[in-house]
Amino acid sequence: MKNQKKYIFQNPETISIVLAEKVLNMLKDSVIRKKPFYIAISGGRTPKILFEHIASLYQDPRHWDHVHFYFVDERCVPPDHSESNYGMIYETLLRYMSLPQDNVHRMKGEEDPAVEAIRYERVILDRVPFSNDFPCFDLVILGMGADGHTASIFPHEMELFHSSELCDVGTHPETGQKRITLTGKVINNASNIFFLVTGKEKSAVLARILEKGERLKFPAGLVDPIHGKLEWYLDNDAARLLRK
Repeated sequence: MKNQKKYIFQNPETISIVLAEKVLNMLKDSVIRKKPFYIAISGGRTPKILFEHIASLYQDPRHWDHVHFYFVDERCVPPDHSESNYGMIYETLLRYMSLPQDNVHRMKGEEDPAVEAIRYERVILDRVPFSNDFPCFDLVILGMGADGHTASIFPHEMELFHSSELCDVGTHPETGQKRITLTGKVINNASNIFFLVTGKEKSAVLARILEKGERLKFPAGLVDPIHGKLEWYLDNDAARLLRK
């Protein structure tokens, strides 16, 4: 895997502090260059802490009025549902920002997932700038489950990562819940990808992906940007089986 780096921190809190500062610096740089910034964000425990830190550092509205938020995946629930990624991200981050309504592009989990995947793909194609003849996010923030899934692409549906569509519909292997998800086609075309992985329950799969040559067995291991950079942000628990 080219252009890959990993950083190990004591705990999720430390990761979030460092990464919040880094994300804000990326946004400030885009302000200086007078360029819109396109970011796709994930739900989950660790990203939630990150978003809280970003919100706490939020000061100048000029850093945000040109930022466009997209979503990596969404559970098929209404936005006010406790399991909604949009709901969590709104409560921890977006509610504190003076963002134009058109800058937040949520996946509509309350709609038919197949129909919504088609609609969301069209939104991306119409609004996100192209690179390599394909939509290119400036930043994609991902998490990883203990089973090696990322976005809403699970190991039993590896083919979704290689879908010809930008957005598709995944199914949780235990609950059967439907989810709308970006696919590898658009994830791997991003300029920057940040992976946030914390917790000892993820350490075995993480080692298999990063050091044991088994990355192709897991959706998270298929993340390999075409021209961009991939950075892994790990806590000590997740990295405990890695060679330091």
